Amino acid sequence: MTSTTRAILASGATASVWVLSAYVSAQQPQPARAGGVYALQPTENGMELRTPDGRPVLEYLTKKPVNSGLTSASAACFHPVRTPTGEIVTALAPDDHPHHRGIFFGWHDSEFRTPVNLDNYGPHKPLRALNITKADFWGWGAFATRDGRVVENREVKLVRSDARQAALEIRNNWNVGTRTMAEEVNLASVAERDGVFVLDLEYRITPSADYVLNRASFGGFDVQGRKDGESYFADASGKLDRADAHYSLPDLNWPPAPWYDYSIQLKGSGKTVGFAVIDHADNPYTTWHNSSKLWMLNPVITASGPITIFRGQTMTLRYRVVVHDGDTPTALIERLAGEWRTTK
Repeated sequence: MTSTTRAILASGATASVWVLSAYVSAQQPQPARAGGVYALQPTENGMELRTPDGRPVLEYLTKKPVNSGLTSASAACFHPVRTPTGEIVTALAPDDHPHHRGIFFGWHDSEFRTPVNLDNYGPHKPLRALNITKADFWGWGAFATRDGRVVENREVKLVRSDARQAALEIRNNWNVGTRTMAEEVNLASVAERDGVFVLDLEYRITPSADYVLNRASFGGFDVQGRKDGESYFADASGKLDRADAHYSLPDLNWPPAPWYDYSIQLKGSGKTVGFAVIDHADNPYTTWHNSSKLWMLNPVITASGPITIFRGQTMTLRYRVVVHDGDTPTALIERLAGEWRTTK
C-alpha cells in the first residue's frame, strides 16, 4: 500500500461525529453521591477532574512540572491517571525514557511540506520544490529535532458534567518556533463503570501544511505505565509471553488486536493495577509497539507505511482506555471493546 493511497483525503471522510457519551448513558455507570457531578478544577500544572464524590480521576498537564525530569519540550498529557481506588497507573518522565508522559499524543518522525515559490528561480528552475520542516512532537529527538517543537495548550474546558459522566474539550497548537503548524482538538469522555474508569478519547489533528508521518514502529497515541513492579501484558486470550517490539523494525510490532492490557503489581503495596487500550474500528490499520522494556501500550498507524494528512484536512483517531484495580478484567474489557469499536 502506497503513501498516497493511505493518505487522509478529507475531514468529511475521516472525522467521526462525537456524540457525548450516548453509549455511556445507555449503560450503567457507578452510582454517584446524590446531587453530585464531576468537577474540573485548576492545579499548579494544569486541570484536574474529580468524581462526584470527590475522588481524583486524572489531571491534564498544561505545563511541565518543575523538577519533573521531563525532557520533552511539551507537556500536553493526562497525568496522573488513577484507578477508582486512587492508585496512579501512569508515569511521567521514567528514568529510561524521560520524554514519555502519561497519556500523550504525537509523532517522532514527521515533516511538514510546503511548496516553494519558483517565480524568481530563472530559466532553469525545477519543475517543483518543497520546503521541508522536520518535527518531533513525541519528544525523543533522534529522528527529527524536538527543539522548538512544542504542543502548546490553548484551553481545557468541561463541556458537560453530571452524576454519571464528564466530557472535556482540550485544544492545543502544534508549534514550530513561533508558527502553528497544526491544531489539535482532543475530546475526552470519562465515566465510572462496573468498578473501572472508562476514558473515551478522540484526537483530531488539522495541519496548515501537508503533514507526512514517516513509517515508524512507534508513535501516535501512547499510555505510559508505571514500572515499579512486576508487570505483564494481556489480551482476550489471557497473559501474553511474546517477543518485544523494537523501535528499529516496524515489522516486529505486535499484531492488530481490538485491545491489549498492561498490569503491574506495585512493589510498595503489592497491589495490582493496570489499564487497557481499545482500538477503534474506524482507525487506520494498526499494529502495537508493546515491549516489556517500555511499560506502555502504543497502538501505531505508521508501522506499515507513511501517512499524509493534507493541508487543511482533519485526521481523527479514537481510543478507549480502561483503568482498573486488580488483574486484567478480561470479560469486562471484552464487553467494553465490543461496545466501543462499533460506536460512530
